[in-house]
Amino acid sequence: MIEDAGELARLVAQAQAAKAIAIDTEFMGEGRYRTLLCLIQLAVPLDGHDGGAWIELIDPLEHELDAAPLAGLLADPEVEVVVHAGRQDVALLRRALSTEVTNVFDTQVAAGFTGLGAQISYDSLLQETLSLRLAKSASFTRWDKRPLTAEQLAYAREDVVHLLEAADVLKARLSKLGRLEWAVQECEPIAAASDERDLESVFARLPRIASASGAAQALARDLVQWRESTAERQNRPVQGVLPDAALVEIARRRPGSIGELVNIRGVTQPIVKRCGTELLERIRTGGNREVAPLRPPERSRPPDPSDAPIVALAEALARSRAREAGLAYELIATKSDLQTLVAAHRLGEPEPPVRMLTGWRRELIGEQVLRLLAGEVSLSVSDGRLHMQGS
Repeated sequence: MIEDAGELARLVAQAQAAKAIAIDTEFMGEGRYRTLLCLIQLAVPLDGHDGGAWIELIDPLEHELDAAPLAGLLADPEVEVVVHAGRQDVALLRRALSTEVTNVFDTQVAAGFTGLGAQISYDSLLQETLSLRLAKSASFTRWDKRPLTAEQLAYAREDVVHLLEAADVLKARLSKLGRLEWAVQECEPIAAASDERDLESVFARLPRIASASGAAQALARDLVQWRESTAERQNRPVQGVLPDAALVEIARRRPGSIGELVNIRGVTQPIVKRCGTELLERIRTGGNREVAPLRPPERSRPPDPSDAPIVALAEALARSRAREAGLAYELIATKSDLQTLVAAHRLGEPEPPVRMLTGWRRELIGEQVLRLLAGEVSLSVSDGRLHMQGS
């Protein structure tokens, strides 16, 4: 366990020399406004990956430690940050350490490009790449309780001890397949993962808010801000402060007393006890700002039943191509993408901005689907396999 700045500085220096670090976190989100970062696990290669790994843990709840060197390391584009299913880990670290993360390699994402499945677990990854099996015995323990047990510490260590080695195996397989760059591209958005709440998006997702009056929408915006600050102050989930449906109904009705407030469904006695008076004051003073009303969301075009056979044909092609390429199908296309693409072709519209028509996906399958829709190629079945014919 790293307890002083000197230990951390030595670890960071080693990671900078090796240009790699594996990282995982343990956290608790239940019953809180923000997920609590409870432990950071780090692994750094020693003398190249063949020399083993230096494993350290950082306990942000137990030890006050200046983590600026670690923050700088994560932001260094020359240092690869290896994670497994690391979107939430990255989001937590970006917030807790006030840093950016610039060079992420996610082994779960990478595994999908080797045919191991798009959502492969860490246990399964180690079995497939290193023929190792871990005893995952402490995953649902209380990581916010101190002291941590020996079982928890061993579990936390195991989450990173083989991660660099597994990443190396995946990179070798990806290089052999010519897909390493594809995997790297797919990992790039993870570096920007965030758990910060966008209040405008929260407001826009409120139930039935688009059909509310301008005055009700203005008050609802203020109530969203009040609920957010109250949840942060009380360290409780926002829905525990005031549920969405109740917030919208309050904005519509503008109750002026506790009696009127408790008549609104979802406003429970505990809510009234904790913040009823404060909520009434916010209702009285809120909603007076001039704000642009929320426009009703554009409804997505409903699928045309006549498109269904063509969508099924395009999906069959995509799945067949994924199987031939040894890729997880989920990485390539979604049914929604295919429906959008088929509808646009039927209506003579420009190519829609679907993921399947960008980057490596277009190269692998997007162009073939476009040619299928244009009638330039056809599909047939022989020997139990799908085949494509055409110029």
